[in-house]
Amino acid sequence: MAVRGDIRNVAIVAHVDHGKTTLVNAMLQQSHVFNEREEVPDRVMDSNDLEREKGITILAKNTAVEYNGPMAAKYGCPDGITLNIIDTPGHADFGGEVERGISMVDGVVLLVDASEGPLPQTRFVLRKALEAKLPVILCVNKVDRPDARIEEVVGETSDLLLGLADDVQHEGIDLDLDQLLEMPVIYCAAKAGYASTNQPTDGGLPDNDNLEPLFEAIISTIPAPEYEEGAPLQAHVANIDSSDFLGRLGLVRIYNGTLEKGKTYGLSRVDGSIENFRVSELLRTQGLDRLPVESAGPGDIVAVAGVNDIMIGETIVDPNDPKPLPLIHVDDPAISMTFGINDSPLAGTEGKDHKLTARMIKDRLDRELIGNVSIKVLPTDRPDAWEVQGRGELALAVLAEQMRREGYELTVGRPQVVTKTIDGVINEPMENTTIDVPEEYMGTVTQLMADRKGRMDNMTNHGSGWVRLQFTVPSRGLIGFRTALLSATRGTGISSSLSAGYAPWAGAITIRQNGSMVSDRQGVATPYAMQRLQARGNFFVEPQSPVYEGQVVGVNNKPDELDVNITLAKHMTNMRSATADVLETLTPPIKMSLEESLDFANEDECVEVTPESIRVRKIILNREDWYKWRAKQRRQNAQNNK
Repeated sequence: MAVRGDIRNVAIVAHVDHGKTTLVNAMLQQSHVFNEREEVPDRVMDSNDLEREKGITILAKNTAVEYNGPMAAKYGCPDGITLNIIDTPGHADFGGEVERGISMVDGVVLLVDASEGPLPQTRFVLRKALEAKLPVILCVNKVDRPDARIEEVVGETSDLLLGLADDVQHEGIDLDLDQLLEMPVIYCAAKAGYASTNQPTDGGLPDNDNLEPLFEAIISTIPAPEYEEGAPLQAHVANIDSSDFLGRLGLVRIYNGTLEKGKTYGLSRVDGSIENFRVSELLRTQGLDRLPVESAGPGDIVAVAGVNDIMIGETIVDPNDPKPLPLIHVDDPAISMTFGINDSPLAGTEGKDHKLTARMIKDRLDRELIGNVSIKVLPTDRPDAWEVQGRGELALAVLAEQMRREGYELTVGRPQVVTKTIDGVINEPMENTTIDVPEEYMGTVTQLMADRKGRMDNMTNHGSGWVRLQFTVPSRGLIGFRTALLSATRGTGISSSLSAGYAPWAGAITIRQNGSMVSDRQGVATPYAMQRLQARGNFFVEPQSPVYEGQVVGVNNKPDELDVNITLAKHMTNMRSATADVLETLTPPIKMSLEESLDFANEDECVEVTPESIRVRKIILNREDWYKWRAKQRRQNAQNNK
């Protein structure tokens, strides 16, 4: 096998908020991608508005830096070595992006927080890297945190690595354990741009003021791309992008052969057919820009224009000797939501150019399928609604939020789990959940998880006043859990979870203790009515805002449903009152985000999503019809319990 020594392809993987994007930022700066006068934004790779708002990476993105340090000459490349870097999401709900990123590279840098240590998503990304037999570099980040425990974290990560290696070997994948044990460890403070191979004191900065040790570890540990000389072209499509000028772009990793601009090649489709096309443009990433090139060889990661319907997992091949690569495997979805048209009385009344029709929503969902391999769109018994399945609640909520910002009006149902029938028994997805909380809230969190059928697997007290609790819990028990955890721990609780396969149905789970306050007529919410009703609960609507029959206008203090007339106006009289001038104040309404609204909604409720508003409403808007439906449900439940 021949070797392309001037390239290294590496993915940076970690749990959410352990500093991947910050590290990529520092690597770009120290590789002189930006000029001295250029103002560099924080987390420059998080280019999506939603990513910046939420502070997490949602889409895997690639960049390339040119390394010209001493290691380049040592490895026979005095002109420099190109490092193609894939920045992956850290949240388990976007695991499909991680799997795609890992399929393009020859090794990974595993980033672990020096205080938090390995968490569920660390386990997920590390397992995927081991299954692909990729070498691993451990980078302990945030060593300057006051609560850092560097030595313990390195030990925990090594134990996790060996445990996962044992699991992977039992599945029939042969691993080099000696190579894993010799895994290089880099101690890093990405925000400062410092890295060293020497372990600093807990809370102290590394003894080197640049990232040279990390660059050296990547070049010496990550193997250069290998290829067969004279072999036919094989280029795997791992991601999709678009350009205003070139249309749809396929991001490909070339394994064998050469790709040239202007030539005709074959595209091996998902169904096995071969379709010829001409490469109209070839773009190579340099820093944050894509620059046109005439050709690209083995090991290169390039963007290809010329096919309007290119799909992830397809292979660009030599039409005379096609040898397609295997498709990218992605884990099955665990959560589903129903996306449908907005059929509320206020549909289309809040602005112009809103996208309202079933055809528009279906076209948008079909476009999402092209670039997002981890979701599925299935038909329902209604022609204007579709079941969208994904890895987790956050991934589907992000899709709904993106559609809302693009001008779509839709209704989104409460998240449901995707069940499987195994040997005649209904099984539901389970999650391994890790929760970090201050010691005083340990009992509260344990009770919260017990109510959701959670089983405690482990409890660790690091002696810092915080406790780490690990549970196995049904996925549906985690729907709405984050909001409950933050309320119970006064905003201090941190939770993360990872798929743990399927287990038999755990039984009924009561998520919400409070009932809904439901408007019984259409109109405008009046301050007079809200003052009379505010002792019954908290409102979601402002005074003078439009409401309609079946809209959930607040949360009841009691578990029952409460129909309210929130449009009642104060009638004028000639009677004088001693208290006429007494000022009455209204409690400010609760403002819920889209994720919080989806968590709040009961099984008979859905969320109305428009570019201007987010409202919780009943699926059956007419109150008389809803009461008939509820009576029917109660009769069915009574018969089932006999």
